[in-house]
Amino acid sequence: MESRYLLNHIGGQWRPPESGQTRPNINPGDLADRVGDFAESGGADVDLAVEAAAAAFPAWKALGPIKRAEYLRTVERLIEERAEDFARAITREQGKLLKEARGEVRRALAILDFTAGEARRLNGETTPAEEPRTFSYTFRSPLGVVGLITPWNFPLAIPMWKVAPALLSGCTAVFKPSPFTPLSGALLTEAFADAGLPTGVLNLVQGDVAAGQALVADERVTGISFTGSLPVGLAIHTAGAPRLLRTQLELGGKNAVLVLADADLDKAVQATVFGAFGQSGQRCSATSRVVVDVRVKEEFLARLVERVAALKVGIGADAGADIGPVVSEARMKACLDAIRTAQEGGAKVAVGGGRHTEGVPDGCYVQPTVLCDVPWDSEIAQEEIFGPVLSVIDCDGFDDAMRISNSVRYGMSGTIFTSDMSRAFEALERFEAGMLHVNRPGVGAYAHLPHMGSKMSQFGPPECSPQVWDFYTEWKSACITY
Repeated sequence: MESRYLLNHIGGQWRPPESGQTRPNINPGDLADRVGDFAESGGADVDLAVEAAAAAFPAWKALGPIKRAEYLRTVERLIEERAEDFARAITREQGKLLKEARGEVRRALAILDFTAGEARRLNGETTPAEEPRTFSYTFRSPLGVVGLITPWNFPLAIPMWKVAPALLSGCTAVFKPSPFTPLSGALLTEAFADAGLPTGVLNLVQGDVAAGQALVADERVTGISFTGSLPVGLAIHTAGAPRLLRTQLELGGKNAVLVLADADLDKAVQATVFGAFGQSGQRCSATSRVVVDVRVKEEFLARLVERVAALKVGIGADAGADIGPVVSEARMKACLDAIRTAQEGGAKVAVGGGRHTEGVPDGCYVQPTVLCDVPWDSEIAQEEIFGPVLSVIDCDGFDDAMRISNSVRYGMSGTIFTSDMSRAFEALERFEAGMLHVNRPGVGAYAHLPHMGSKMSQFGPPECSPQVWDFYTEWKSACITY
């Protein structure tokens, strides 16, 4: 690995943190593999990055979206050429299976393709004027310098769905990736630099809490786009509120799949396994609860346990593995603690339930776990786990299923399996969630559909959609008398 990837990238230069402090990056699939010691930045580094972004803003804004899109097209080509390097970096530092990492690279490319195509649609509208010989219209103007704070679970795709629209809109940016996935952030920044992006338009600041707090506190920053946990999102919003900082927050989820008595159980099981255990359950839209009608519960559970018991746990590079490690020892402990707490509350472990050690290096592996007899209002049924742990909750009919689904404070994803399309459409109306699915897995959608939630899962405009421009731009109106 090139030594420059350990550094920040500010004002077009790779540079060490002002404090000289670093943070180790460890492969969660093999704790003996130290990826590198990356910059641990603080307020001084953020100050330099924001200064560079502010200096670059006027010229970048003046360039116009069509010219700015040409840079995105160049980055798209560069990532295509480097796709395997990106995928292997993601797998090594985040732990996800290599096939999942390759899928993430494809998703990032789709986001780039969609975003660049929006360059010719960043338009306003003309309106009737009340006075004669007057022309009135609206248009968009870029917000300014924005801070982009991203998580570790999708260390390329989520930064891309922030960086690409931020830059196309005419904003300049300070990008702070998760300290668990700094290499992916460095590789992405390098691709933009190699595309010839003007100095200061995109700046990379590595680090954790200190860097994030400094970015939120800097009054030159006009907006913060954040994806991560609910407590951190609330802290960002609260800290920025006194100066009306614009925030876009994509937060947690406690997503339910509803399996009605008339569902195709094989399809429901297949989708549930994919949604709950893909990427070791570390997705904001992951299936964390499956709410099953008591009339088919035993049959569904038997098929589900058989499928989950057959999943192979392995290191990310293992082509035969079905599930990899979680991202850190702390996340592993949190998953195991949640399972123990659920058992103390009356839930039963149907399969899994512990740490996985067989046939893998010393790493952060949690057995894919199914809990049954889970009370709908218990802690594990209400709070996000972010790991390969699925709760099976009994329900008595459609109305009871909807009640349980909507009983949590989150509202990221909602899914129903039924052969009754009347019930399906009614569920779409009643789900208190932002991304909805019928008879298909409850995770993921398309690069051009809004990635959004409701309730405590989302604040501000959605991402990955034309609606994203309502975050990175502000509307203006003009009246011209001639």
